[in-house]
Amino acid sequence: MSVYRPQYKDKKTGKMKHTKIWYYEFVFAGRLIKESAKTASKTVAKEAEKQRRRELEKGFNGLSDSRDERVRSIDDLASSFLGDYKVRQPRSAIFAEHAMGHVNRLLGELMAVDITDRIFLKYQTDRLKEKAAPKTINEEVGFLLRLLPIAHAGAIRAQLKQQKRLKLKIDKRIGKAYSSEEKADLIKSAKAAPRSKAIYAATMLALHAGMRDKEIRTLQWDRLSLDSRIVTVGESKTDAGTGRTIPLNDDLFAALLDYTAWYTDRFGIAHDDWYVFPFGSGQASDEVIRDMAGHVSKDMLKHYSHIRTQAKRSAVNALNAKSCQAIRSPRSEALTPNSESVPQDPPQVATVN
Repeated sequence: MSVYRPQYKDKKTGKMKHTKIWYYEFVFAGRLIKESAKTASKTVAKEAEKQRRRELEKGFNGLSDSRDERVRSIDDLASSFLGDYKVRQPRSAIFAEHAMGHVNRLLGELMAVDITDRIFLKYQTDRLKEKAAPKTINEEVGFLLRLLPIAHAGAIRAQLKQQKRLKLKIDKRIGKAYSSEEKADLIKSAKAAPRSKAIYAATMLALHAGMRDKEIRTLQWDRLSLDSRIVTVGESKTDAGTGRTIPLNDDLFAALLDYTAWYTDRFGIAHDDWYVFPFGSGQASDEVIRDMAGHVSKDMLKHYSHIRTQAKRSAVNALNAKSCQAIRSPRSEALTPNSESVPQDPPQVATVN
């Protein structure tokens, strides 16, 4: 064990000097621990070194899990976890990778044994300062717990539950009702979107059918029946959402009928597996795109799978008379339809699994 002050070259004199802050280094479980004692006192630095070693030894010997796991870095554990997760949960792998990216960015250099309830609370605070949503932070913390040895994670979970700080409080609001003026402005902006015939139709699907961003972007012609006035959702965020049917009210039907006429005139008769909104570069303003992001939350969509088609048709028809009831999720990601600028070549054909 040793404490020391690193040297640096003075830019003015060119001479080597010692820093004011002391560091310590020692080998623990075959790994070099080299950290700042964050003090200008050599005596305090020696005590800090002893305390750090005691913390590592306590964590190393106080749990029943494999010792090797406790000295692995979070970055290393995350890499192994994601490799397995992508195979077992391919549909949510991108989300897991995104969440773990933040965990690695802030905690990746720490060892599993370093993770304590204080580290968790600090992570929550750091992410809140970055304006991350509480629900997002809770999901990231959940992934972090899954990286740790079972007993270690269980102990931390118990400590945080006792403090009632395991999860951040989430806003229970599930939507926002547009006023008549807001809805009118939104629809007006969508209709006036430059160089895009898809903006208005996509907006109406979001507002009047409660469809999500991805559901609209990957909608194919074989799932849109104007004869039956029904749209069938393809792959969705949840199993319950996939394959649900939504009737078209008068406003939405008129918008899609107009869009279909334009599409047919532009490209000819569409193939069933073509996207309703072909790929293109974005031309709509950020404001229009943000406003188009409305979709109903999972809680508000549940009723679609429990009521009859006729009852659903009556429900969505009510939107015509009650424009202020168009619901928009407060945490929706920006809807970016594939056809915000129509390409000159025929639309690309793709198959949605």
